[in-house]
Amino acid sequence: MLDVALLSVLLVAIAIGYGLGYRQVGRRRHRSQPSASSSQALSRDYFVGLNYLLNEQPDEAINTFINVLSVNSDTVHTHIALGKLFRARGEADKAVSIHQNLLARPALSQHTNEQIQLELARDFMALGVHDRAQRLLNTLLENSGDDDHRYAAKQLLVDLLEREKAWQQAFDVIQPLLKQYPKMRRPAAHWLCELALEDISEASRPLAKKHLKRALQLDANCVRATLLLAELEMDNGHYARAIERLDNIPGQEIAHIPTMLPALKHAYLRNNDEVGFEAHLYRLLEQAPYTSTIIALGQLVHQRDGVDKAIELIGERLRAVPSLGGLDYLIDLYIESQRLSGKPSPDTRLLLLKHHTDALLLNRTRHRCQRCGFASDALQWQCPSCRYWGTIKPVIGVEGE
Repeated sequence: MLDVALLSVLLVAIAIGYGLGYRQVGRRRHRSQPSASSSQALSRDYFVGLNYLLNEQPDEAINTFINVLSVNSDTVHTHIALGKLFRARGEADKAVSIHQNLLARPALSQHTNEQIQLELARDFMALGVHDRAQRLLNTLLENSGDDDHRYAAKQLLVDLLEREKAWQQAFDVIQPLLKQYPKMRRPAAHWLCELALEDISEASRPLAKKHLKRALQLDANCVRATLLLAELEMDNGHYARAIERLDNIPGQEIAHIPTMLPALKHAYLRNNDEVGFEAHLYRLLEQAPYTSTIIALGQLVHQRDGVDKAIELIGERLRAVPSLGGLDYLIDLYIESQRLSGKPSPDTRLLLLKHHTDALLLNRTRHRCQRCGFASDALQWQCPSCRYWGTIKPVIGVEGE
C-alpha cells in the first residue's frame, strides 16, 4: 500500500502530467506541425516516472519528474511542491537544491522569487543552518513589499530566534504585530519570563520584575509570570505579598493549583501562619478537589493532630473524590497507625496494596500537553513536541489530581 509520501508524489505526478498535456496543447495551437519526437520523449519520461512511483521508488520517480519538467512560469509551483515534499520526507538537502535552482532563474516574478526564498529559509531551518535562514529572512523583511510575505518571514524569523533562545530578539520582532495577531501574546509573555530568569541569574531582580509585569500585561493568565513574581517577593521576605500573588493563580488557570502548592506552603510557613495555610487549603478544595491539595491538608492535620485525625480527614475526602495518589497516601497513614498502636509489622494486605499503588504511581503521567497529548513527568512551560507555550498542565482524574 502506498504511504503518505508516495501518495503526495502521485498527486504531484498527476499535476506534472496535466502540465505536460497543457503545454502540448498550447504548442499545437501555435505550431502548424508539432514535433512528434519531442512529445513522445516527454510522454516516455513521464510514464517512466509513473512506473517508478507505482513500484514504490519515489526517489527515482521524483528525479525523473524534475528532469522532465523544465522551469518556467507554468511549472515553477510544481517544482516548489516537489521541494516541500523532499523537506517533509526529511531530505531538506534535496529541497535546498531544488529551491536554489529556482532562484537562479532570472525570469521569475518578484512575488514568486520571494515565495521561493521563504521555502529555502524553511529548508535551511530544517537542516539546522540557522544563520543562512536568518540572512534570507532579514533580506525579505528589508526588500519585500508584499504584506503576506513579510508576515510569513516574521513568523519564520521568530520561530528561528525562539529555537536559538534569542528571547529579546524574538520579542522585538513580534512586538509590533501583537495588536494585529493576539495569539502571539502568550508566547511573547513566556519569552519575557525567560528574560526574567536570565535577569535573576545575573542578580538583576528589578529588571526581572519589570519583565514579569510586562508578561502579565500581555497575557493576564500567565501562571508562570505569577509564580516567578511570588518567588521574587519571598526572596525579599515579603511573604504576605507572595501569598497575594499566588492567590491569583486559580483564577488564571485552575488546573495549576497543584503547581502553586509548594510555593504557597513555603510562603505561609515562613510567615509563621499555619492556620492561614489550612484555611487557604480549604478554600482551594472548594474551587477544585485536587489530590495534591487534599494530601497537603492531610499532612498539616497529621503533624498537628496525629495520624488518626489525618486518616479520618483523608478518608472522608476520598469518598467524595477518589484518586490513586490519595489512596496511596491513606495506605501510608494506616501503616503508620498500626506501627504506633504497637503491631510488630503492618498488615500484609496493606503492604500488598501499597506495593500496587506504588507501581501504578510510578508509571503514571503527571503532566500532559492539552494540544498534542505529549506526556511529561515534570512541568515544562513549552511543549517539546508541538512547541506551544503554556499548554502542558497537571493531569486531572483518578490517576492524576
